[in-house]
Amino acid sequence: MAKSVFDAPQFKTEEGAFTYVEAKLWPNGPVCSHCGNCDEARIRKMQGKTTRLGLYKCNECRKPFTVRMGTIFESSHLALHLWLQVIHLMCASKKGISTRQIQRMLQCSLKTAWFLTHRIREAMHENSDGPLGGLGVAVEADETYIGREPGTEVRRGVWHKMKVLALVDRSSGRSRSMVIDRVDIPTLEPILLANVHRLSKLNTDEAMHYKSIGRYFYQHEAVNHSAGEYGRGAAHSNTVEGFFSIFKRGMRGIYQHCQKHHLHRYLAEFDFRYSNRSALGIEDTERAEFLLRGVVGKRLTYGRSGLQEA
Repeated sequence: MAKSVFDAPQFKTEEGAFTYVEAKLWPNGPVCSHCGNCDEARIRKMQGKTTRLGLYKCNECRKPFTVRMGTIFESSHLALHLWLQVIHLMCASKKGISTRQIQRMLQCSLKTAWFLTHRIREAMHENSDGPLGGLGVAVEADETYIGREPGTEVRRGVWHKMKVLALVDRSSGRSRSMVIDRVDIPTLEPILLANVHRLSKLNTDEAMHYKSIGRYFYQHEAVNHSAGEYGRGAAHSNTVEGFFSIFKRGMRGIYQHCQKHHLHRYLAEFDFRYSNRSALGIEDTERAEFLLRGVVGKRLTYGRSGLQEA
């Protein structure tokens, strides 16, 4: 019988989970989450029958701490090995995994499962390391429409829908997407100038706003979708359309409903999986490890999450 990934110690026991997370977040030994002390001689592991698992005490600031503090795991009553199970499932599911499914698996409340997944999405959010593209690198840009803007009246067309802009770097395979209020030059121009290197080759469709913005870049190629043109050699926006295809199948088929003030976190989830996908040589376990490295400093409180407004 084939061995399951969930047979690994970090998914089965709390001891295994703490050992695994400490090894990933503290590769050089414990670090005090209060004062930053990393001198092992000044940190003592607390052990005893009544001591909670993974507890350390810093002799510099005299405060106790665990590896959960200062991360998305802080102040959570959910066992750490269950956190790791959900992280792996969210990283391995191409179109996402529903909150109801996680609720059934963990046998917890819907609110707990929902808040848990949003905290993980917060850790998936990219710490921007500069603009996409570079000298001669093709970057695709396009927008799409999904759901319904709050307070808008349903009518013909797309103007009552929520608007999403996505950028895909063909060279690195990374995507970067964001919620926008309007699809026009004043909205899109500063976003593209901040997120796309000026020496990149910008690839878009025939929309007029891109024609104006494209002059700021090394080269701008546009395909005329309305005339049935979807590719002209290297000039196309098929890569970003592929990203939207995965995003929409996930939002409509798995998540189904999303309010605008939560949409940016769902985008972070799809961006993370797309930018660390199998086609780039990154498989499920490695993708989950990448996410684990991003949990520090990403704590999301229930009040700040906006979940109570849902």
